Amino acid sequence: MNSVTSLKTVSKNVKSLVEGALEKNGGLLRMAPCWVPRSFLQPGKRLKLHPDDVYAFGLNRGGIDERWFSSTTPAANDNRTPDEGLSYVVADGSRFTLADAVAECGATLIGKSIWDKYSKWPVYSKFFDNMGPIPHHMHQSKEQAALVGQEGKPESYYFPPQHNPVGNNFPYTFMGFEPGTTKAQVRKCIENWNKGDNGILDLSRAYRLKPGTGWLIPPAVLHAPGSLCTYEPQWGSDVFGMYQSLVEGREVPWALLVKDMPADKHNDIDFIVDQLDWEGNVDPNFKDNHYLEPVPVADTRSEGYVDRWIVYGRIKGEQLFTAKELTVDPGVKAVVKDTGAYGLVCVQGSGMINGLPLNSPKMIRFLELTEDEYFCTEDGAKAGVTFENTSSTEPLVVLRYFGPEVNPDAPDMGAYRGNAF
Repeated sequence: MNSVTSLKTVSKNVKSLVEGALEKNGGLLRMAPCWVPRSFLQPGKRLKLHPDDVYAFGLNRGGIDERWFSSTTPAANDNRTPDEGLSYVVADGSRFTLADAVAECGATLIGKSIWDKYSKWPVYSKFFDNMGPIPHHMHQSKEQAALVGQEGKPESYYFPPQHNPVGNNFPYTFMGFEPGTTKAQVRKCIENWNKGDNGILDLSRAYRLKPGTGWLIPPAVLHAPGSLCTYEPQWGSDVFGMYQSLVEGREVPWALLVKDMPADKHNDIDFIVDQLDWEGNVDPNFKDNHYLEPVPVADTRSEGYVDRWIVYGRIKGEQLFTAKELTVDPGVKAVVKDTGAYGLVCVQGSGMINGLPLNSPKMIRFLELTEDEYFCTEDGAKAGVTFENTSSTEPLVVLRYFGPEVNPDAPDMGAYRGNAF
């Protein structure tokens, strides 16, 4: 049984399946891969998806350049399939969405504090993988997105070395604007939308992307992600506005600029410009305030493993998500405790997690199941999860992301400068 189609699909009364899996697996749920296409982008082909399956949704839907992890957030794509963007749990020969599991089991899965405040799993992460750069764009804030019945989207980046053996066409990201940029200059770019390249990148600054590092990006801050494959813990939303009219010779439709703005504002250029967080975009200390490098949780090198913070920091005083990278040496077994629920993906090596298979596949067919992704409940995380590296030669490396305000001990921005190792 190695394909999604071989599983029975269950859409209600999943609680008994969830409880059975949690009891058997020590608080873990096995997840099936969740693939998402984008019609306006060119896939970077570093997701380990079989090359024959890059256009599995159909050429008209675009290539698959994203894989979402432990997601309860629908993808905001035109002509989407009903479950696009929703992760499936695999249990006892059946599959059901994590969204349905959370709806029925609530705090049992995600913890009381998150359930009481949000009544859902409010975050997700993804691999985002493109051959070249994508348009200079922003994600709306909570208040802006509420105008169209959506949620805002702060996000973060980490560039896992395992998924970046090559940098593809443009491993640089434009972010924000040069200090001193005026709103009048940005307004002129929007006015020039149909004249070709509207020149908005002339107002911005590019940063070279480095595997093993990352960034924290607040809402309403422009960014034009470069061509590294990116692990992106973020808020559970798919809103955006694209402010660049031409990318690598490809047109960016006006509709993608105003997709998540009120209909009566779709031609209001002043409104469109005012959607941007101006101080955030022209911040003269932009890199200092947004750049991330891994910070060890503790010095456990003598025990054969090291856990590192890869996403940390706060956005307007709120810790909305965090992430860690765990590396376990060959032949080592480690019990790792955390303070909240998390989604996990294995990016290198092979071993066991609470006695279940855990390995990073070399290649995945579109409908195949894998043994690289799990969701861990809050109780399971607090009790401790056992990671065992069964290889004699290769490290076992996993990435895991957490929900809001569950890691008060996470470091502040810039903490990497104090690393002892």
